[in-house]
Amino acid sequence: MKILQLCHKPPLPQVDGGCIAMHNITEGLLKTGQDVRVVAIETQKHPVKVSAFLVDYLQKTRFESVFINTTPHLKDAIVASLKRQSYQISRFFSRSMVSKLEHILKHESFDVVHLESIYVAPYIPIIRKYSNAKIVLRVHNIEHQIWERLADNESNPVRKFIYKKNMQQLRRVERHILDQVDGYLTISEPDYDYFSQTSPNVAGMVIPFGIDLDHYDPEDDYIPSDEPTLFHLGSMNWSPNVEGVEWFLDEVWPEIYEQHPELTFTIAGYGIPESISSRKDEGVIIAGAVPSANEFMLAHDLMVVPLLSGSGIRIKIVEAMALGKVVITTTVGAQGLDAENGKHLFIADTPEEFLAVIEKCIATPDLCKIIGENARDYISIHHDRDIITKQLLDFYQSVMQK
Repeated sequence: MKILQLCHKPPLPQVDGGCIAMHNITEGLLKTGQDVRVVAIETQKHPVKVSAFLVDYLQKTRFESVFINTTPHLKDAIVASLKRQSYQISRFFSRSMVSKLEHILKHESFDVVHLESIYVAPYIPIIRKYSNAKIVLRVHNIEHQIWERLADNESNPVRKFIYKKNMQQLRRVERHILDQVDGYLTISEPDYDYFSQTSPNVAGMVIPFGIDLDHYDPEDDYIPSDEPTLFHLGSMNWSPNVEGVEWFLDEVWPEIYEQHPELTFTIAGYGIPESISSRKDEGVIIAGAVPSANEFMLAHDLMVVPLLSGSGIRIKIVEAMALGKVVITTTVGAQGLDAENGKHLFIADTPEEFLAVIEKCIATPDLCKIIGENARDYISIHHDRDIITKQLLDFYQSVMQK
């Protein structure tokens, strides 16, 4: 099967969950012998770094990219609003990418064009014009819900207005975009439920984030110490991560540190903003970007993911669970996972609940070991990349037969 995978950012380096999710789709398809060509948008936020790409990957995928300056401009935002367009999405459209796709589609035929996120949806007309391939859209999140939750949690009236405007524009796009494709994929069941209601006549399927378990080797003899280290790892240029960490530092950490001054909380990830890096919270360590996410997670004990907004599945949670780590997250953070609270991970939504869970982990390290083992087993059943790739190929075939 010949597949063109169009990405809204380079899948490598794997600086965030979206990159990891896209790259794992590519790797899974290549492993099963599919012919995959990858074309990506690169931006100032997500540039192409040639050193991150192996020669074998470049040869197999014939990877190409087009740079688009997505820096927000007030004039462009106003024009998009007057046209009832989503400015968040329209920033990813360029004539250069149109020319690139036109050239590729004129000279090569594909069975499926796989679109990664609604941010590349503006290129559907050019794909339809020059190709008979079936178009499958992978919806990474319900984007408008992210902005809606950000608006609900925002006290600044100006930012609240902007968030609400983005939410309204994205919701309008999401309600109509699926009618332009032949099929869609969601990463989580709640996302699928939403889109199946808005577009009941379009073929859809849940294809969760899949990982190669061979790349995640947990410590067999791991038991958290009496003074476990807390950590957060995630892309810190993503607003929900920043919002969640700031809330945790303001509302949760002071009480935890007062009760347990021996604890530390290490914050790692790409693009940590000054609003976090300049803080002087006691017991908090700002690690920034780390060379190896796996090594970083294995060197710490309890993963804290205090999300207040977001959609889809938090990929770093899946990776931490695959490594046998104990994850403490919110209801929003656990969204999309059919994991059981107190068995595969812990869910806490208030400062009091976070404190209670952390105290339980300190008091019962053997329980943490059991939770970590259960987490690993859960991921092996629900997020094995080989199984998920087969499901993806079956979905492609069903769409192609229509």
